[in-house]
Amino acid sequence: MAFLSKSVPRPTDQAKARPSLRWATLIMAATVGLSAAIVLAWFAGEERITKIFAQLQVLQGQPPMWLEVPMVTAQYLVAPTVVLLLLAYAVTRISPRPRPWSRCVVIGILLTLVVRYLVWRCLSTLNLASPLEGTLSLGLLGMELFGLTTSIIQLLLLLRVRDRRPQADQLEQAVVSGHYQPWIDVFIPTYDEPAFILRRTIIGCQAMDYPRKTVYLLDDTRRPEIKALASELGCRYITRPSNDHAKAGNLNHAIGQTQGELIASFDADFVPTRNFLCRTVGFFQQAKVGLVQTPQSFYNADPIARNLGLEGVLTPEEEVFYRQIQPMRDGVGSVVCSGTSFVVRRSALEASGGFVTESLSEDYFTSVRLAAQGNDVIYLDEKLSAGLAAEDIAAHATQRLRWARGTLQAFFIDSNPLTIPGLTPMQRLGHLEGLLHWFSSIPRIGFLLMPLAYSFLNVIPIQATARELLYYFVPYYLVQLTVFAWLNERSRSALLSDIYSLVLVFPLAATVIQAMINPFSRGFKVTPKGTSSQRFQFNWKLGWPLVLLFGLTAISLWRNLGLCLMAGWGSDAAYGITSRGLALGWVWSAYNLAMIAVALLILLDVPRPDAHLWFDLRRVIKLTPRTFAPKANHSSPKSVCDSEGFPAGSTAKTWWGITTAMSEVGVELSLTQQVSLAHPLSVGMAVDLEIAEEAIALEGIITAISYKNNDRDEFPHLRVQFGPLAPASYRDLVTTLFCRPGQWKRWNSPGELRSIWLLVRVLVWPRRFSHRSPRAVPVVKG
Repeated sequence: MAFLSKSVPRPTDQAKARPSLRWATLIMAATVGLSAAIVLAWFAGEERITKIFAQLQVLQGQPPMWLEVPMVTAQYLVAPTVVLLLLAYAVTRISPRPRPWSRCVVIGILLTLVVRYLVWRCLSTLNLASPLEGTLSLGLLGMELFGLTTSIIQLLLLLRVRDRRPQADQLEQAVVSGHYQPWIDVFIPTYDEPAFILRRTIIGCQAMDYPRKTVYLLDDTRRPEIKALASELGCRYITRPSNDHAKAGNLNHAIGQTQGELIASFDADFVPTRNFLCRTVGFFQQAKVGLVQTPQSFYNADPIARNLGLEGVLTPEEEVFYRQIQPMRDGVGSVVCSGTSFVVRRSALEASGGFVTESLSEDYFTSVRLAAQGNDVIYLDEKLSAGLAAEDIAAHATQRLRWARGTLQAFFIDSNPLTIPGLTPMQRLGHLEGLLHWFSSIPRIGFLLMPLAYSFLNVIPIQATARELLYYFVPYYLVQLTVFAWLNERSRSALLSDIYSLVLVFPLAATVIQAMINPFSRGFKVTPKGTSSQRFQFNWKLGWPLVLLFGLTAISLWRNLGLCLMAGWGSDAAYGITSRGLALGWVWSAYNLAMIAVALLILLDVPRPDAHLWFDLRRVIKLTPRTFAPKANHSSPKSVCDSEGFPAGSTAKTWWGITTAMSEVGVELSLTQQVSLAHPLSVGMAVDLEIAEEAIALEGIITAISYKNNDRDEFPHLRVQFGPLAPASYRDLVTTLFCRPGQWKRWNSPGELRSIWLLVRVLVWPRRFSHRSPRAVPVVKG
């Protein structure tokens, strides 16, 4: 208990945060005061500001000679774009995965195009003809500058990506051979998760191939049934009298009750593969390593993919973070602890003060403190566990908004990665990129609203000719589209990334503003897990701003399109319809309208009648009806077989088949032989099952029989529901379903062209309304 009295942060940590809070409040007040002063100066000196804008407008109309578009025909004007596109495409083909040389080439091209585009935007495209137009034009430029700044930071960080899998291969040998096997305490913190979820997590943790470990269930709800579950499964049970500091407090309390050299932690729904510890523990042979983080995988589809009917097609939202962001941060030493599926050195954790309790994102700031103390926080990009993704869009929003608020609390606590002593400038740059990410929701709303200015305010925030757009904007945009997915390891296309950012843009922006004004106004809210739903349900709480914006954008599109059609196309006059941007306005409105429509479909949750997951898993299975009772035949000295090779006179027989889907509650299988009239199978029949490869014995009832094309001459397809399972059989089944090394595979997100096709198909005929399997849940590839 000495650790608790010395190292664990106590409620007084909130008092330590007050100086930072006061400074942040002063900064916010100063910002508001400055904005008010600017507005008052505007109204007080509108004439002077108008003159300033007029002078700047003259400069915009006379850009430097080197910014002028070459006076050549269109085909020569697009030549640089074609050359750069071919070069970028060739690099991505020669190097299908980014390598140091190919990444440098591509990033060099992008940075050159970004700088070129920014110079043109700042010196040639602003519309400062009036105060209103100037304000909107400068506002749009400011939003672009913010987005491009974060993009430039990412591109610079991508030059230092690290992949530690080869290193893990070497270090694993000492663990497997037994030369390095420190004692490990495995923590499973829980708060109100259902027992069936906890059961599989405990079994998975116990199944890890590592002898020197103790598994602890940390129950923060003090439920008798969970204590009984821990006793039944042979797991240590720890609870505490209060719930102070939520998950961080729970973990800190357990640290004081245990002694292992290393600590592995898994959320209540995360099941590790058997080789999790073998792959991660070896890194701790290096004395400086304080924490090893692995990616989060999910064995169910996230609500965005499921609500669009694109399970198994769209990658989970977190894939970009774990494929691109974490390896990129590992290169500069700013890896983020994700709260689950990690291993930490106890001595380093105690020396840094335990898990941070002054923020909702205890995991993030714990890794910041560890790094600031001189420890290496590293990332192994290998899928070694899987858990439940948020199961509906409301839970998805709850989780993301908590992450946003918790991360932005950095500006108000001592563990701020931008100011905490001990971090290098590159480490701070890596964390700055993450902090800026949450602010991107605010300019994203600006990009949604800006096209409305074209039609409702008669304001053109960008003035550019078609030739200028072709020469400056198109090369940057097309090259970026070409390499976007390549740079993020095929985890997301640019188009799909825009969809994901749009769904929660309004609540995220509101959360960002609230967090910067009153960061500690809300406590930790657990994401619900293990739920089900029987009906479609639209989330109006999240959706009403998008519904309103959809209507306004539709009107804006109609008005802008009408103006363009009336004026005609192709005018190159300085203030003609096309040159001033109305053509761009209606294209922009059309794009926003399509994106908002897809986002509204995502906010319509589809039914989830079954909380259990089914896996696309092939196993040889033996099926025997439980009514098997051979008739005695004393007159024959040796057994007599029927025409099918089975004992003559038997009332049942044994069939062999291949599983097509498996879960904890049942199995689907295709028999590899026909069912004869002499040995029929029927719905409701009790059967014994044996999974051949794992020798798992199960009991069940046939719930459905089907034939391909209803042809009874074909081999039948069966669905069997398991009966009560023996503890040993259930343990073996869970290990088979969730714990196989290498089972959690990555797949590539659709490219840009296929993404366009998928979204068009979703809008025209959403798959959610098509026929679904009677099983009512998707099959997960395992």
